[in-house]
Amino acid sequence: MTAPIIWDETTKSESNRITIDPITRLEGHGLIEIFLDENGNVANAYWQTPELRGFERFCIGRRVTEMNQLTARLCGVCPGAHHMASTKAIDMCYNTKPTDTAFMIRDLFYGAHFVHSHIAHFYVLASADFVLGPSSPAATRNVLGVVGAVGLELGSAVLKARAYAQKIQAMIGGKATHPVMGVPGGVSKPISKEEQAEILSMSEYMVDFAKTTQQVFADVVLANQDYVDIIANPDIFYHETYYMGMVNKDNKVEFHDGPIRVVDQKGAEFAKYDPVDYLDNIAEAVEPWSYQKFPYLKKVGYKGLVDGPDSGIYRAIPLSRLNAAEGMKTPLAQEEYEKFYATFRDLGVEGPVHNTLAIHWARVIEMLYAAELVNELAQNPDLTTGDIKQRDISPGGEGIGCVEAPRGTLTHHYVSDENGIVTDCNMVVGTTNNNGPMNMSVAKAAKALIKDYQVSPGLLNMVEMAFRAYDPCNSCATHSLPGQMPLKAVIKDADGEVFKTFSRN
Repeated sequence: MTAPIIWDETTKSESNRITIDPITRLEGHGLIEIFLDENGNVANAYWQTPELRGFERFCIGRRVTEMNQLTARLCGVCPGAHHMASTKAIDMCYNTKPTDTAFMIRDLFYGAHFVHSHIAHFYVLASADFVLGPSSPAATRNVLGVVGAVGLELGSAVLKARAYAQKIQAMIGGKATHPVMGVPGGVSKPISKEEQAEILSMSEYMVDFAKTTQQVFADVVLANQDYVDIIANPDIFYHETYYMGMVNKDNKVEFHDGPIRVVDQKGAEFAKYDPVDYLDNIAEAVEPWSYQKFPYLKKVGYKGLVDGPDSGIYRAIPLSRLNAAEGMKTPLAQEEYEKFYATFRDLGVEGPVHNTLAIHWARVIEMLYAAELVNELAQNPDLTTGDIKQRDISPGGEGIGCVEAPRGTLTHHYVSDENGIVTDCNMVVGTTNNNGPMNMSVAKAAKALIKDYQVSPGLLNMVEMAFRAYDPCNSCATHSLPGQMPLKAVIKDADGEVFKTFSRN
């Protein structure tokens, strides 16, 4: 006799199938399907996105100079990332590059965007699992529950730091959420000395807040042995994959501009390429049950949803950026970077950190790094001088723009004609890079946690923690080009028997 399956209002059970719908604390829509075998153990589990957006097709026929505003509206979580990658692609379509001053202004904007995004994910989406515990009631497992647990003072600091980061984006980008600053070879407006002084003041608060966050993580997560055991457990949240991240000339973490570095499971450099060569290095597989593609390393090949050196699956996340780099550019973040790897060395880890939940720690290190970058740029006397845009530009051509989005490496690729009209468009967004690993992480967690039909809301939330660490943005990631998605429609009769199947391959 099997024990009853326990579920909450977001969970449905049908025979040996458990559906978590909707999954929570992410951008976009998604569900998890868990299939049990005859013994009540997990046979497999799938992370699914039940929406198709097809926005690449909507972009064809539009002016290429509109693209950075159109794509910034794909979602409200990472508009800054899309605007930046798109603007870089537009630069290339117009055969130009930003002026030095324009590059600094863009860099300043983008650092604030990272602070803003990482605060939102850590405190609003992820922290409830650690502050309140994975098995806490769903009604309290949210940002209000977190504020109630940590106190109003920290809650107020979270809102203030995020508001400052958003205000900097609004001052530079023209809007708080959907920026309009990028133009071919530059930005639309300069920064005044008064604005520079205000940004500097806000950046100092952001650095202090990011330092506080390091302490919060140490006190709440690292000081709790139960959480450390969960993070370090190789049977639940762990995959040995390749890792991808943008670096500078010294192989330090870079968000805005630089080559893409890929390391293998031991930390050895596997590839290092200019973003314009991305199609020589990655390709996208499709599966009949997902609206998201499955990127992989071309030189290894797609072997399905498995990890290891023979599988081309890679991860592109904050943890990947730390693993793919050899340090951070700013002093405080470098200290935390060294502490991060020293801690895992004490746990017996040599080389890259493969523990999925360590993404959260990497994210708060990046928050500090981005805040320091904003503070450094805000002190630069050249920020308010010099030309903010190139004058000698010519439309028509192909453009590839790449940045590190908070969720992973983001690439925009446009082809435009002599009139500056888009004729072809492809985007590989951060969450798409991680689609394969997220499916693998959800399945591994479910198999480790659910045994003999013993299921509870707390265990199901721990399964959700497997994808939540990646900070997925399904609004950005669910797209395909016509003819390349093997969609399948199954019509069943009243008895559940298959009447007819339609497919498009």
